[in-house]
Amino acid sequence: MKNILVPVGTSPNAFKTLQYAVDFASEFSSKIYLMEVFSAKAGAGELANISEKVAESSKKRMQELIAKVDSKDVTMKIATYNGDLIDGLKGIDKELGIDLIIIAARCNAIQEELYLGPTTGRIIKRTDIPTLIVPRGTKFEPIKVILTAFKSGILKQRRILEPLKEIKKKFNSTVNLLLVKTPAYSDEDLKVNTALMNICTNLSVTEHATTYLGVLEQLQTTNPDMLCVFRRKRGFFKNLWEKNTILKSEFSARIPVLVLSVKKD
Repeated sequence: MKNILVPVGTSPNAFKTLQYAVDFASEFSSKIYLMEVFSAKAGAGELANISEKVAESSKKRMQELIAKVDSKDVTMKIATYNGDLIDGLKGIDKELGIDLIIIAARCNAIQEELYLGPTTGRIIKRTDIPTLIVPRGTKFEPIKVILTAFKSGILKQRRILEPLKEIKKKFNSTVNLLLVKTPAYSDEDLKVNTALMNICTNLSVTEHATTYLGVLEQLQTTNPDMLCVFRRKRGFFKNLWEKNTILKSEFSARIPVLVLSVKKD
């Protein structure tokens, strides 16, 4: 896990997410790339170098953000992009090779209805880069127990498990698998991928109307340190990944959520 990307938002508490990312990166000797995307176009009567001015202002703000955290000797570099968020993410991934994106979920306040807002939601929906969603204000702690939940044990690409395997190795984590049988399951879904079985400690099978209900039950009874799910067309939270925003009534977690993307399914 060499390169970690941290998209920087406008939240005044963004430094807390950055601190989590720094603490996480220090465990893996990773580099962090802070990225802020902006849209600046010079029109008639405007300064031709407006985009440069906005980029410079953005860079200064990120430097101030870096100054608020304990860097722990983690290398942090700044990347700004003038244009669309997803294009920027894909561009930096193509150039550097991003192993993980760390983003913040919305706060846990009762009055906050969204788990993921439109920006973070688009990152989950539109990229194939593994993403760690961290509740705002979460302090990093060693990840000892990971709940990996899915409705189908079919995995066509072993490499999608690499982030999970690295985390397990680093922290000597216990990986518990949860297969949720929903009314539409097939016998093929019950065949759990060998690579997934090789890294797990326990496998549980439960039946619920939806995958989320099965996961919610486990979160309440087992108290894991991290939830791992798969983003794919017919997989976990199928309907959630199709939208740019996710309501807390549809999904919410008070622990970090690792989303592993399956490109083809």
